[in-house]
Amino acid sequence: MAQRPTTAERPRPADQDYANIVRLEGVNMEFGAVRALRDIDLAIGRNEIVGLIGDNGAGKSTLIKVMTGVLKPTSGTVYIRDRAIDLDEYSVRMAHELAIETVYQDRSLGEKQPLWRNFFVGRQITNRWGFIDVRREKEIAGQILLKAIGFRGAGIGPDSTVKELSGGERQGIAIGRAMHFDADLIVLDEPTVALAVKEVRKVLDFVRQIKASGRACVYIEHNLAHVHAVADRLVILDRGEIVAEVRPSEMPVHELTEYLITLQRPR
Repeated sequence: MAQRPTTAERPRPADQDYANIVRLEGVNMEFGAVRALRDIDLAIGRNEIVGLIGDNGAGKSTLIKVMTGVLKPTSGTVYIRDRAIDLDEYSVRMAHELAIETVYQDRSLGEKQPLWRNFFVGRQITNRWGFIDVRREKEIAGQILLKAIGFRGAGIGPDSTVKELSGGERQGIAIGRAMHFDADLIVLDEPTVALAVKEVRKVLDFVRQIKASGRACVYIEHNLAHVHAVADRLVILDRGEIVAEVRPSEMPVHELTEYLITLQRPR
């Protein structure tokens, strides 16, 4: 009987000879009689921001769950760095090993925990006796705050708690954590929900930093103006299908809005 590939045999983040970080081919997802995804063909290239947009129920969340190992598709193929993945083996943990991270709105951080603990939850640095190396974790957390995220104010440090932060700053912490763990692809799920204008600007700057650092990003967003401002490419879903791919320069926000409205009309 053929053995499944071991972790060492899987495509590793260090592999450089690839065109796309993730590629889906002919992916379908069914929940009983409901077909949530229909024949999805989608590639996420290196160092690009892809906006994923569509109305409620379009299939955006299901698509990223398939992409990141949360759900196994009913049919189709998932490629990571241009190599097909065994879907019976693919999981969130394996996605992390392959440098794919997801930042969920309001579910990524522990409210009462200091930032250094939030950075390393589930991935603690331990000393030779197996105890958490608190000093090292705080030191690295400080470097992340300063270099990866750009928090230079005296009011925010490794010992600050999440509850002290604004909404935009929380998203910055979650994004910075993903960047620290060398994610080649960071998936953002509605990062600007319920944020004030000033905070939205912070988050969009964090998204731009993802690309500036050489990484790719899939950005799910209901607010078209937000995603339009930072995306290199917009992928539009409707009722489980990709119905269009456009460059922001090809379709201004008002035309994009009108297009999405027309999709809701009965077919």
